[in-house]
Amino acid sequence: MITLRQLRYLGALAEHGHFGRAAEACAVTQPALSMQIRDLERFLGVELVERRPGEIALTEIGLEVARRGERILAASRDLVDLARHRSRVLHGRLTLGIIPSLAPYVLPRILPPLQHQYPELRLELRETQTKMLIEELVRGTLDVVMLALPVSEAEVETIRLFDDPFLFAVPADDPRPKTFRVSASDIDPQRLILLEEGHCLRDQALAYCADTRRDHAGGSMGLGATSLTTVMQMVANGYGVTLVPEVAVDVEVRDERVKLLRFAPPQPGRTVGLAWRHTSPRKVDFVALGQIVTETLAADAKAPAAHGGRARARNA
Repeated sequence: MITLRQLRYLGALAEHGHFGRAAEACAVTQPALSMQIRDLERFLGVELVERRPGEIALTEIGLEVARRGERILAASRDLVDLARHRSRVLHGRLTLGIIPSLAPYVLPRILPPLQHQYPELRLELRETQTKMLIEELVRGTLDVVMLALPVSEAEVETIRLFDDPFLFAVPADDPRPKTFRVSASDIDPQRLILLEEGHCLRDQALAYCADTRRDHAGGSMGLGATSLTTVMQMVANGYGVTLVPEVAVDVEVRDERVKLLRFAPPQPGRTVGLAWRHTSPRKVDFVALGQIVTETLAADAKAPAAHGGRARARNA
């Protein structure tokens, strides 16, 4: 009989490509993990792992068994959730994934009211790029993720939370007045500073600037950075310009050496939402979480001059 433990060990082996690292990830000894994989191979009558000196690789059938095993493991977690969470909203453990261009700006606002309204909730956070979040969501290691929509994965259901327009950040000595409305043709691609490849914010900025980069490879346009904080410091020091999400203005645009300009309609931006496996029985939890996010951010936006950065963004 195939066990969930065997499938979990095989999945870890597929992810890490090494018996030792897979065993460490599963908190077991390497011999114990290796024995379970051998038992699984004997039961199925196929070789799942190609063992070579110093390295391993899953066979073609091994990769397929691991892929299907991930879905079985996700379904088993959903079954547990169905039993444990059917009577109460947002209680117990909830794993939330979130992209780096949202986490520092949204989480500090929503966590206090979330904890106040749902004190029995035990929230676990995972911050990484969109591609990894979706993979972990489908695999079942995450319950729900907050990211930019749309999501193309067929197994994922989403809800919209809010629209997040972009502003154009330039050094304070830029000659354009604050009333100037920027268009894509006004952006010098050689001065554009973006996050490194893999960040959806980079892709969204490049999509808006597409007309200006016909003669430039997308990966070579301007400079790249690992965080929006680094990007804004480079702008403040006169190294270039960037597109900054309005949700990040309060945190990232406190430096008087940076000036914000609005874009001419239609303004670039992104739609932020929540995504989860459509088989998850916790949709009521995710909708409640989404309501906390939208209500909290809407209340923040209405607070009169409570946030200097947002006031500057409105006046840009």
